[in-house]
Amino acid sequence: MIDTSKLGELIVCTECDALYKVRQPERGQVAVCARCHTVLAAPRAKAALQIVALAIATMILIIGAAVFPFLRIEAGGVANAASVLDIAYAFSNGILTVLVVATIAMILAIPALRVGLIIYVLAPIMLDRPALPGARAAFRVAQKMRPWAMAEVFAIGCAVSLVKVAGLAQVTFGPAFWMFAVLTVLIVIQQKFMCSWSVWNALASQTPS
Repeated sequence: MIDTSKLGELIVCTECDALYKVRQPERGQVAVCARCHTVLAAPRAKAALQIVALAIATMILIIGAAVFPFLRIEAGGVANAASVLDIAYAFSNGILTVLVVATIAMILAIPALRVGLIIYVLAPIMLDRPALPGARAAFRVAQKMRPWAMAEVFAIGCAVSLVKVAGLAQVTFGPAFWMFAVLTVLIVIQQKFMCSWSVWNALASQTPS
């Protein structure tokens, strides 16, 4: 039989599966995997408040990036501006529909759903209130969705592609492009502040039995 009474004292590296017995790090301390140097735990003061604020800002930027013009292209005296949703709608017929749906999901729907789940999980922790029903499952889903939220990959890919297009036409970046650029920075900062181990510990102590 496996003794499950001390599972809360163990932590597994998400990269190399190394198993450690861990104690609560002090604020500002970082627990790092000795094998692959992945950060295992990094508690921060007021981290929940910072993450929730970043998540709300991210949600606003995702909505704005979907509806505002992404770029404006002018060639031969003809100009056209389009948003991400306009571009998706233009290619939504035939076999490209599947690709369009997958692209919109990864750059808009999944990131929006993920930050929504993070707000749902961390808002009560920020307010020192009991976790909401299903908070553990919500955080587990949010963590699994992380590799599929590719808004920042889309922004970088577009920037590289548009540099090449600029040689054929006059390209002007719209508000949505800059929103995606800021979104990329916010996602990186949010991941830096997010300590999954601390969140799980907080949920374990606050979730009603």
